[in-house]
Amino acid sequence: MPHINAAAALQICVLLSALPAQYFISQWYGTDSAQRIEITERLIIASWSSFTKSYLNLDAWSDRLKLWLSKTSKTERGKVVNTIKEEGENWYYGEKKTKIGDNEAETHSYFAESTHVRSPKPEYIQFSVGQVIVHKRFGYSGVIVGWDVKANAPEEWLQHQYPPAKQDLKDTPHYRILINKANGFGKSTAYIPEEEITIIMGLEVQHPDMKAYFSGYDGSKYIMQPWLKKIYPHD
Repeated sequence: MPHINAAAALQICVLLSALPAQYFISQWYGTDSAQRIEITERLIIASWSSFTKSYLNLDAWSDRLKLWLSKTSKTERGKVVNTIKEEGENWYYGEKKTKIGDNEAETHSYFAESTHVRSPKPEYIQFSVGQVIVHKRFGYSGVIVGWDVKANAPEEWLQHQYPPAKQDLKDTPHYRILINKANGFGKSTAYIPEEEITIIMGLEVQHPDMKAYFSGYDGSKYIMQPWLKKIYPHD
């Protein structure tokens, strides 16, 4: 049951303190003892009625409970959204280029952005480019646009993402995901291990970059553009 906040406590005190105050006032304004008794009784009945309607009524407490739950739910949803947004900033770095003097050095492709052909495809890679997924923990949906046989990311990212207790996850397949804009997270990309996703069919993904990767949707998965199909010929 929700706790009584400061405003409610103040209202209770005012109602309770009103009884002796009203009785005192009635002593001054009543013309005789009979009238004073009648006025006092009416004041007591009115105060008690107001108190019972506010604090001894199940419907009133039900409304307070619904309001409290609604506020709590909104707060929790806000925390989840903020968590996902904050973690999203660390999920994806894209291509990282280093320079030596005026000459651009080798481009390091992280987060399943490498253009080397994924052939043959290992049997332990469960999912394919173009499949729509749902994140098991955070609940957002998205579409796979790339995968690595194990985490391929800058060392600082790996250290942040995988503390000692999660070191084993670095050696499992990882997938690059375009997160569904309909989830309310905007244009963003995730790079997550295989164990955190599950496949869903019949759901279309909204994302500004969809046409760059796919030419259409057949109801079960997205159809890769020719350039992407060359990288993932077995998906």
